[in-house]
Amino acid sequence: MKQKTTSEEKPQVKSINAIPLKTAQNWTKRWRDKESSYNKYHELNAFLIPNVDLAEVLAEKGSDYVRAYIGVEKIAPTRKGEKPTYVEKLMFVATQFNSETGIYEDMITDGIGSATNEQEGIYDFSQPCPPNGDPNTPLNQ
Repeated sequence: MKQKTTSEEKPQVKSINAIPLKTAQNWTKRWRDKESSYNKYHELNAFLIPNVDLAEVLAEKGSDYVRAYIGVEKIAPTRKGEKPTYVEKLMFVATQFNSETGIYEDMITDGIGSATNEQEGIYDFSQPCPPNGDPNTPLNQ
């Protein structure tokens, strides 16, 4: 659900981990395009998420639930001749129930394709596991 905002209604506080909609769209498309063979070549068991960042998405006014999207960020090589690397991403969007449609709709604000990370309502603060996982957890045994 897009929330229409005016410049007077925009919050003054910048989110630490908000990302632009265009970035989220690129990451989710890359995940969908590569997912069929992605896990054959990459190990991904979980995501490490800071508590403070979850609080940020949970604080969205009017939110009923939070939806998580899976994406892949493409990191450009730093040296000529190297291949790009890919980092798994877990993005969160607050949702609000629409009683007319019966759907929990994403609360993504206007600013589609903007270069700033403010106001979009999409949060990326995850770190893929491995390498950031617990090697001794019974969930991966």
